[in-house]
Amino acid sequence: MTWDDAMRLALDEARSALATGDVPIGAVVLDPSGEVVARGRNVREAEGDPTGHAEVVALRAAARALGEWRLTGCTMIVTLEPCTMCAGAAVLARVGRVVFGAYDDKAGAVGSLWDVVRDRRLNHRPEVVAGVLADESTRLLEDFFAGQRSI
Repeated sequence: MTWDDAMRLALDEARSALATGDVPIGAVVLDPSGEVVARGRNVREAEGDPTGHAEVVALRAAARALGEWRLTGCTMIVTLEPCTMCAGAAVLARVGRVVFGAYDDKAGAVGSLWDVVRDRRLNHRPEVVAGVLADESTRLLEDFFAGQRSI
């Protein structure tokens, strides 16, 4: 599976979040062999959960699926650059790689505003692949927020 293929799955998850009024962000986790082991989308509105970010949902599901909180060798694919909470969760889960679509200049913690995943003070630093299908991810978010402003 290519990064584009995996990002398309994450984009499908993001679109699913629209049905609950959540910000359309989606994530998938691939195991070390490249198989999808978990999916997640924003559920903050749907579940009233401030930690209900797509990445956290997907990481929790991956840990359950693999029976292990250490996601060594796994790849987290997400449509938007992770925030500090989600970047920290990726580090703590020991994911091997974070792949994201759109940059988040306001809250991104994988290079834009902060760079949590590459902080040498931490005990784990995942590889980062940025900008995969960024235009599609950005367009989905822009359309969502344009609709919110018109309400």
